[in-house]
Amino acid sequence: MNGADEVVAAAPGGPPPAPLDWKFSQVFGERTAGEEVQEVDIISAIEFDKTGDHLATGDRGGRVVLFERTDTKDHGGSSRRDLERMDYSVSRHPEFRYKTEFQSHEPEFDYLKSLEIEEKINKIRWCQTANGALFLLSTNDKTIKFWKVQEKKVKKVSEMNVDPLKTVANGSVASSSSLSSPKTHLANGGCQSFSSLSNDISFPPGGIPSLRLPQVVTSHETSLVARCRRVYAHAHDYHINSISNNSDGETFISADDLRINLWNLEISSQSFNIVDVKPTNMEDLTEVITSAEFHPTHCNTLAYSSSKGSIRLIDLRQSALCDSHAKLFEEQEAPGARSFFTEIIASISDIKFAKDGRYILSRDYMTLKLWDINMDSGPVTTFQVHEYLRPRLCDLYENDSIFDKFECCLGGDGLRVATGSYSNLFRVFGCGSGSTEATTLEASKNPMRRQVQTPSRPSRSLSSSITRVVRRGAESPGVDANGNCFDFTTKLLHLAWHPTENSIACAAANSLYMYYA
Repeated sequence: MNGADEVVAAAPGGPPPAPLDWKFSQVFGERTAGEEVQEVDIISAIEFDKTGDHLATGDRGGRVVLFERTDTKDHGGSSRRDLERMDYSVSRHPEFRYKTEFQSHEPEFDYLKSLEIEEKINKIRWCQTANGALFLLSTNDKTIKFWKVQEKKVKKVSEMNVDPLKTVANGSVASSSSLSSPKTHLANGGCQSFSSLSNDISFPPGGIPSLRLPQVVTSHETSLVARCRRVYAHAHDYHINSISNNSDGETFISADDLRINLWNLEISSQSFNIVDVKPTNMEDLTEVITSAEFHPTHCNTLAYSSSKGSIRLIDLRQSALCDSHAKLFEEQEAPGARSFFTEIIASISDIKFAKDGRYILSRDYMTLKLWDINMDSGPVTTFQVHEYLRPRLCDLYENDSIFDKFECCLGGDGLRVATGSYSNLFRVFGCGSGSTEATTLEASKNPMRRQVQTPSRPSRSLSSSITRVVRRGAESPGVDANGNCFDFTTKLLHLAWHPTENSIACAAANSLYMYYA
């Protein structure tokens, strides 16, 4: 897949792809009007697996819920020609159904630090499947767990092996007469036979016909069983913000505010610290790690972002402790633009590699930025997400909304990116050459209900030989991108893009909405 290469390096004369027409697909856990949302039910993580056939969500109550795709299973054995003969749409949008759920984490208490550890799931990552079983990693603030979810055939106890023709009148066989000739053992090793144990117990002619033993048989019914295979604990002093699988299928990383650790999936007793930004004196601390992710194909490369708005690319082959980065990506601050909020809004909340690993998408409070790993002079494209909130930064600081951590995602073809906003809105931007696509959708059954497309023409900067594009939506101060009143209490922080199709899953409080185009 070279979709991302096509995005930025598209021919100047090539027309940009047409904007997508997004439609509602499904909702799980929809709220009724006026229904109060329980804190433990709020979704805190979403992740598709690599095939797109499974979707996992985690919530603040420590539960992991799995969904499986159904529209491909119904016609999985049919060829395209057969589907056309049946008048079945090959390009049918993904449909999912509830598969199972399990309690991944429980609330804990750290007695040494007098600290409560929430059960909230921070991240979920799918691992490679094996023998029909699903494997995934889930983490809360301190502990990572490796789960195996597998279908197992249900074993049932069948009827006892009693021959009704040979039982005594009351339907039972004398339980104390299990031998036709009971014997008592003597001290010298010999034995003495008795015809009966007492005058009250008699044996039928020919002895006991059969023992009453239960028979366990395997039925055709199956049940899903989730089993915790390993627990990776006691390796982080600070809250874990990221976990990421390596392409080698054997290792993964976990990151907290100051350290990144490398684990082997098979070994839970030890990890290797590969990045440590903790200063000798904590008063000298100027930035923290906010997100980390492995390169999708190069097992030796990973990237991590910081609260200062920079992204560092490191190579595990350079040294055991990768405190020195191979590449640094950051945007130079405009002179005279610094304010009290500059560092807060510059903090990167999420980074994602494009499918081919050529580009990195980052989300800070105000913008989405697309970076080319071969060009560290600045982002290739910047998408304005919250520019209209700039006049209200003081209010956002007062109610702590300025510290909200929005996630971002890329389409599998690399032609579009998406991120969340307030009022349960999310935005989809086209990042193809010349594209002005900037769609705002609402997480509801009518995603276009509040849609007002007002993309302006891209403004181009000539400060670099490579064009950097800035795309903007409506920028009316005090209102959202569609001119509506803004609601800071409803925020869409978590969303995921299907790996092969234009389908997005996003979380609005305790509801999971899915859309397709």
